[in-house]
Amino acid sequence: MIRAVVFDVGECLVDETREYGTWADWLQVPRHTFAAMFGAVIAQGRDYRETFQAFRPGFDLYAEREARAAAGRPETFGEEDLYPEVRDSLKALRADGLWLGIAGNQTVRAGTILRELFTQDVDLIGTSDDWGASKPDPSFFHRVAEVVPAEPGEILYVGDRVDNDVRPAVEAGMQTALVHRGPWATIQWDSKEARRLPTFRIESLLELSPLIARFNGPAH
Repeated sequence: MIRAVVFDVGECLVDETREYGTWADWLQVPRHTFAAMFGAVIAQGRDYRETFQAFRPGFDLYAEREARAAAGRPETFGEEDLYPEVRDSLKALRADGLWLGIAGNQTVRAGTILRELFTQDVDLIGTSDDWGASKPDPSFFHRVAEVVPAEPGEILYVGDRVDNDVRPAVEAGMQTALVHRGPWATIQWDSKEARRLPTFRIESLLELSPLIARFNGPAH
């Protein structure tokens, strides 16, 4: 049975449309041009960070994050960037008695923002910068398994990417849910892995509570 649910951040809980728009602005590239290149890079199975290289060869994402912060234009997100059903979904899952966590590839700054937004809603918030391991590296999911008070097979990892979320979580022995939104899920949705690997394929996080209840069965 599923006893714990752990969420990815970008395009799972947080709509990153505004944030990637600010990166296009920082690069002084039209937003639709940046978005088109971003989609092309993803569709080709390349690392999304190669998008930045297309417009500025030698681009160092970490250095540019610091430069943005120093210029008073740091990466940020807030309540207005959460997908509309996030709060209600977390409440429903909490009412079901499930342990809840958030774990994704995020910076220390993003981790601070997540704790401000979700401390009352979840049991744990972990980021790749906190743990020194990034998805899809198996060590990231081993860390998730260590901090969640459940066996790997009792953990549902929810994300928007087959390559970064679903596949490595399945390899770590976890249940998975693929949420259909954002550029990755939109591009990957009809792939063989996207159809075969996830425990659940969902359009909204609100689907999780009834799906988990059905998965766990009436005895639980």
